[in-house]
Amino acid sequence: MTGLAERPLVFDCHGTELLGIISNPTQAAHSTGVVFVVGGPQYRVGSHRQFTLLSRELAARGIASLRFDHHGIGDSAGLPALGVDGVENDLRFAIDTFLSHSPNVKSTVLWGLCGAASASALYAPSDPRVTGLVMLNPWVRTESGLAKARLRHYYLSQLVDPAFWRRVLKGDVALGTAIRAFARNLVAAVGSGQASNQPSANASPAGAPFKQVEEAPEQPLPERLLRCLQQTKLPALVILSGQDDLTANEFRQLIRDSRAWRRWMSSPGVNLHEIEGSNHTFSRSDWRDRVAELTASWVKSH
Repeated sequence: MTGLAERPLVFDCHGTELLGIISNPTQAAHSTGVVFVVGGPQYRVGSHRQFTLLSRELAARGIASLRFDHHGIGDSAGLPALGVDGVENDLRFAIDTFLSHSPNVKSTVLWGLCGAASASALYAPSDPRVTGLVMLNPWVRTESGLAKARLRHYYLSQLVDPAFWRRVLKGDVALGTAIRAFARNLVAAVGSGQASNQPSANASPAGAPFKQVEEAPEQPLPERLLRCLQQTKLPALVILSGQDDLTANEFRQLIRDSRAWRRWMSSPGVNLHEIEGSNHTFSRSDWRDRVAELTASWVKSH
C-alpha cells in the first residue's frame, strides 16, 4: 500500500470554474487513472461518501483519480448542463486537468454509477484518452424494459410469496389496484413498435441519470449505448447490484432480450460482476469494499 496526496483545484471549462480533487499516490502511480463521473444531483463526494472513500482506496493501491463537480453542482459555478455538449465539455476539460497534474498517468478509465455510467459510454467515442469504462448499474430505461423488469422481479415474486397472499386475505393489499397496475405493466411489456422503446416518463431515482442521457430523438437509449460501446471496443467492467435493485434488473432484462447486447457482454474485454444483496448505491461498507477491490484489480489489469 502507498500513501495518499490529495489536491483540490479549480479548472476552467469555457469560462466556467469547476472544482475537482485529485487523489494521487505518493509513490509512482499506475499509468491508467480513474475519472469519476457524477450523475444527477450528486456531487464529487458521492452517495455515502462513496467517491471520496473509493478514490482514497485506489490511491493506496497506486491508482490516481479525479472526482469533480459538474456545471452548477456542488462547488462548481454555472448552471446545470442540460445537453450532451455540456457534459462532454465538463469531462473533456476534467481529463485535460487530471492528466496535466498527474504526470505518471497516460490514459483514463471513466467510472460511473447509473446514469453516469451511461453518460460515460456515450462520451467515450469522442476521446481517445479514455481506455476503459467501469459501469455500475447502467441506466437503460425504456417503457417496455421497465415494465418487463417489474413483471419479472416484482409481480412474479409476489405471486409465489405466501406473505403477499396473507396480506391480501387480511385486506392489507388493495387487490383491485394491484391487478390494474399488473395489467398496465403487462401491456407495456408486450407492446411493440417505437412507442414501447421510448424513454420512460417515470420519475428517476435521486442521483440516477443525467437529463441528457434520456434524450434519444434518433434511437432508444439502449441502442445508442450499444452503438457507442461497439464503436469504441473499450474494455469494460460492469458491476450490478442485487436482485432488489430495479435499475440493475432492467439491465439484466435488456441482456436477456437482446442478442446484440449479449454479444457485447460476451466480448473478451467485458467483465461482469454481481454483488449479491447490495443496494443501488452499494451503501454498506462490505459492498463498498467489494466495489473498490473489483475496480482496483480491473484497472491494474488494463
